[in-house]
Amino acid sequence: MPHPVSRPRRSVLYVPATNEKALAKLPQLACDAVILDLEDAVLPEHKVQARERLASFFAEKVAGGREFVVRINSLASEWGADDLAAVSQWAVDGVLLPKVDTVRDILEANDVLDNHDAPEGLKLWAMVETPRALVNIAAIAELSRNPGSRLACLVAGTNDLAKDTGVAVTVDRRYLMPWLMQMVLAARAGGLDLLDGVSNDFRDLEAFARECAEAAAMGFDGKTLIHPAQIAGANAAFSPSAAALAEAQAIADAFALPENASKGVISLGGRMVERLHLVQAEQLLARAALIDSFKN
Repeated sequence: MPHPVSRPRRSVLYVPATNEKALAKLPQLACDAVILDLEDAVLPEHKVQARERLASFFAEKVAGGREFVVRINSLASEWGADDLAAVSQWAVDGVLLPKVDTVRDILEANDVLDNHDAPEGLKLWAMVETPRALVNIAAIAELSRNPGSRLACLVAGTNDLAKDTGVAVTVDRRYLMPWLMQMVLAARAGGLDLLDGVSNDFRDLEAFARECAEAAAMGFDGKTLIHPAQIAGANAAFSPSAAALAEAQAIADAFALPENASKGVISLGGRMVERLHLVQAEQLLARAALIDSFKN
């Protein structure tokens, strides 16, 4: 990957906060992270009950390597402020903000967390799912350069983007690609992780695997999922391949030779290899080691 990461986020599964069976099955799943959803997956009449259910869940949750994030309702809604106040007191790793349009949306959420004395380690994730978010994506991503912003990850909301723009969602996502690449560029400029949007047909695992492979090639760190059947495909696509790891190790070993210690460029396997390739190789090896360290 082109940037260092603190933990793997290859497979990030959405789970409705009201789905008791799904919550009970989480310990058996191999996803890197879980987004417990209080927003789209919960009907208005169940919002308060869902929040109370998650309060009990986090009170009982056993700590582990998996990352837990809660998607709250928009702060502009009647539930958002209470959601964020509650989450600030739970044993949760992050808060996913929906319908982010501008930098102000993130700053306001950060102020609420600070006012409730939320732990410094509680991170903010932001959905990129509106036209305004795309227009302001560079400024939003740059906010992460301020350590006080808590911003750690961007999440593509491709379904909402398609709805709000009228863009057709084709199998190859050709009309969404320019916007997805815009997200990649902004995330890298801001030093953020970036997750691809969901694939709606969870039964077509071959199509899902292709979509994951494309997202990995574009530079995404992982993919948001709607069904446990998608976990294995995402983990495979966003993990370094055996061939890539072998090549990275060969580059690292070559530059480690005494005769190459002072060289900026060497010849390896018939091609020129620069120290920037060494940096990339070291990042890839570090990512593989990180993934191994978080395996259950």
